[in-house]
This record gives sequence, structure tokens and C-alpha cells, in this order.
Amino acid sequence: MTQRLLGNLSASTFLRRHWQKQPLFVRDALPQCGEWLQRDVLFELACRDDVESRIVTRARGQWRVAHGPFTHDKLRRHPARGWTLLVQGVEQFLPQASLLLQQFSFIPHARLDDLMVSYAAPGGGVGPHFDSYDVFLLQGIGSRRWQIGAQKQLALVDNAPLRILRTFHPQQTWEVQQGDLLYLPPRYAHDGVASSACMTLSVGFRTPRKLELAANFLDFLQDNLHIDGMIEDAGLPLQAHPAELPAFLIDKFSRALKSVRWSEADVWRFAGCYLTEPKPQVVFQRPRRAMTLAHFTKRVMTRGLQLALPTRMLFAGRQIFINGECHPLSAAHRNALIRLADTRATPAFTPGAATARLLYAWYCAGYVHA
Repeated sequence: MTQRLLGNLSASTFLRRHWQKQPLFVRDALPQCGEWLQRDVLFELACRDDVESRIVTRARGQWRVAHGPFTHDKLRRHPARGWTLLVQGVEQFLPQASLLLQQFSFIPHARLDDLMVSYAAPGGGVGPHFDSYDVFLLQGIGSRRWQIGAQKQLALVDNAPLRILRTFHPQQTWEVQQGDLLYLPPRYAHDGVASSACMTLSVGFRTPRKLELAANFLDFLQDNLHIDGMIEDAGLPLQAHPAELPAFLIDKFSRALKSVRWSEADVWRFAGCYLTEPKPQVVFQRPRRAMTLAHFTKRVMTRGLQLALPTRMLFAGRQIFINGECHPLSAAHRNALIRLADTRATPAFTPGAATARLLYAWYCAGYVHA
């Protein structure tokens, strides 16, 4: 299946030749792509307050962006041409979307961002732009014209509500149909315009900025630092100017800050928590009437476990990470939990008492289903 998806390339060949290097276009990569997703279902999602959605329109040369949630009336009153609805995180709500993402498991789950689905009326699009992440653009129902270019001029239109390129120099053009796939590495200019009413499924892979990473790591350290003592200044010298910043105080500050240390283990733990942290709008559905621990354990022993659709789960060494939490990975049940993280489901197994209590806590939080 992966080879067909990648145009008869093996996953290793794709990663070597194309990943973060050059585009790949594949005709009929995923036949019947998106047939499970009707326009009205996408509209329903766009009306929810726990879903991130936008409507992009262009009229008389001006771009406009409206943010959801929307009402059904607003969605159905749009003109016949020139607008696009974009819905983020569709895999958190539709099982078929989550299964689609499993097709891309040749990329580490740690890099996966989400599945965005757009519905565009004829002539709809979001303008020529570039993304700062890797993306696979799968065509659902309808058709779209894609133009792409490897340009170095990436200046943006001033004061636009979208990241629209000031100039766009396309080098390749395709009229894509249902099932076609286009992979684009980061910062590759592209523009897609709907030829007919259509849906496009965008599988995005996150590439955190170094500044974002550093800021989040410092927040992580703040919660895990243990530095005793306080800044003392016994023998304080008399200053001619009370408003002058004392050099000796800056020296003490410098010494205190140099005592901040972290280990490689801290980085691993931070990475697992950071990369599984749910997005702000994610809501986990707790069971209305939770079964008992004993009943839950029997269900695991007979039916296995599945991750809830919004759950993100990774592992490293003897640690398991789930939705921003870090837990020890039991050696006795390591294979079952790794399979749960890899495939989002695991068959029946018999957990020990400690593992059963941990899994039960996840079940009560809405992270897993049994």
C-alpha cells in the first residue's frame, strides 16, 4: 500500500530522495480518497466550538478570513464561487481520518501534526503561499489545479490576513483528480485553485521552530528545577547612586543562573511530553458511567485497548508519553503498550495490577477505550 501511495517508491527511497528535499506527484495514489467524508459532515465539524476552522474568501482582489465556529446558515449562504472552508484536526473526530493517517506511519508519529480538510467552491483557494512544514496533499472529491515553484523570493503581501506571497513563479502545474497525491517539502511555494467544488486532505508534519522549542523547554525546566538558597548581600557596600545597578549583584545573578543544569534524560522527557501535548481546543470525552477497575481489566483481557481519537502517544526506552504526561513503561507489558502507541490499538492482554491501574486512569480521563 505504501509503495502505491508513493508512486511505486519504497518508503526508504522516498525518504532519501524526496523528504525535505523535493516534491513528489503521484496519480491515483489513494483511489476513492475521502469518499467517507461528505461536505455536510465537514460543515458539522466547522460548527463545533472545539474545532479550529476558517473560511477564506477573495472578492475584488481582497482576501478575507473568518474564524469559526460557524452556523449552518452562514455556511450555506456562501456564494457559488471563490471561497474555501478549512477544518483542522479532523482525525480527532472521525475514525476514517485517523485510519488515513496510519497510511503515513513511515514518518515517525512524533512529527505528525494533523489532518486538515478543505472544502472549496469553484475558484476557491487560499492564494500562493508556502508552508513551514512537510505536507501531503491528497485530492478528495472534485478537482483542483495545483501550481508549484522552488522560488527563493518568499516575501509576503503586507497587511494581508493570510501569508500570501508577493510574487509567485510557478514551474509545474497539475490538474488533480480524486486519489492524486502531491508531497511538498517546507518553504516550497504553491497555489491550489478549485476547478470544481472539491475537498483536499492535507496531512501536515510539524517542524517546531528553535525559539518555540527553547521557550517550551524553559517552561519545562521551571517545573522541574530544584535550586536551593537565595541571593544574599551581607556586607552591602554604600553606593553613591542608589539607582545604579550594582555590579556585585549582577555577578551573583550570573552565578545563580549558571547553576541551572539539565541532562539528556531531561531533554528526552521534555520531548515526549511536548510532542504529545494536546492542542488547546482538544476536549477528551470521559465515560459518563465509568466501569469499575475490575470490569475494565476484564475488558482489556478479552477485547484489548484502543486510543481515543484525540490521543497522542509516544514511547522512548522505559518511558511512555501520552497527552503530555510521562509514565514508566512496564517491562512486563512493554510490547502491548508499544503496539498501542504504534497502531493506536492492541489486542487482548493481561495487565499486571500497576499497569491495570494506570490504564484505568487513562480510561477515566478519556484517553483510551476498552
